[in-house]
Amino acid sequence: MAGISIDLLLASLMVAATPILFAALGEMIVEKSGVLNLGVEGMMIVGAICGFATAVETGSPTLGFVGAALGGAGLSLVFAFLTQGLLSNQVATGLALTLFGLGFSALIGQGYVGIKPPATPSLDLGSLSDLPFVGRVLFSHDPLVYLGLAMTAAIWAFLRFTRAGLILRAVGESHDAAHALGYKVVRIRTAAILFGGAMAGVGGAYLSLVRVPQWTEGMTAGAGWIALALVVFGAWRPGRVALGAYLFGGITVLQLNLQAAGVAVPVALLSISPYLVTILVLVVMSSDRRRVAMNAPASLGRVFHAAA
Repeated sequence: MAGISIDLLLASLMVAATPILFAALGEMIVEKSGVLNLGVEGMMIVGAICGFATAVETGSPTLGFVGAALGGAGLSLVFAFLTQGLLSNQVATGLALTLFGLGFSALIGQGYVGIKPPATPSLDLGSLSDLPFVGRVLFSHDPLVYLGLAMTAAIWAFLRFTRAGLILRAVGESHDAAHALGYKVVRIRTAAILFGGAMAGVGGAYLSLVRVPQWTEGMTAGAGWIALALVVFGAWRPGRVALGAYLFGGITVLQLNLQAAGVAVPVALLSISPYLVTILVLVVMSSDRRRVAMNAPASLGRVFHAAA
């Protein structure tokens, strides 16, 4: 551990957690509306290539993230049309969305291999960035790191204090009751799905533009599935979802630092450790089925049939 810098480790943790945090928060909103979208991985990888291509072609990382949000939302719109319009099975459609996203991103990304995107600058926080230890850990990041934290607080406030948030939760708990009260269930769920897709797209673009500034086929490497797991881990609560994202990010960064420090542990074991820990945490969290059932939206994954 002598070769590991604690402040650099903590700063890297925040960067590693950010793409998963965006995707997990978006999926949490989708599931709060009663929809289960297993296509997060596909939306993230499409967002990664859309954001990368847009940033390279325009020279603007900001436009790159906008393009990523539009790409992820566009793919999620396909999911919304199939599940909300044609009433297809949500699980099967989500899995198909992931497979399509992986293939589609590989196709359109062929011309961008080996190209370096424009750099995403860190946010200038003045003298705060120069503070010893704290400055490097908390005040030396790009705007997306802070936007992820702001989105966590905003989503918490939205769900807890706003009428729109209450309606969203009502649709997720009982779509039939919400429909009887006059709420447009399909419209509300479609909006939630689009938001989740945009968030997943931004998370994917963060991977290709900031964390690993290059395009590589399949570079999400299961991040979308981890985001899905973190929604359950966080019991559909924004604060706990963020905590889970930072926990996973910390484990990921730690195993990379252990490899760099030459710790006498097989590299393969270190590489799979973040996923093993995630599985173990989920097993522990899911052991109390009653608590999971209480926290999960009651209509999650159920098809809504509007009355004639």
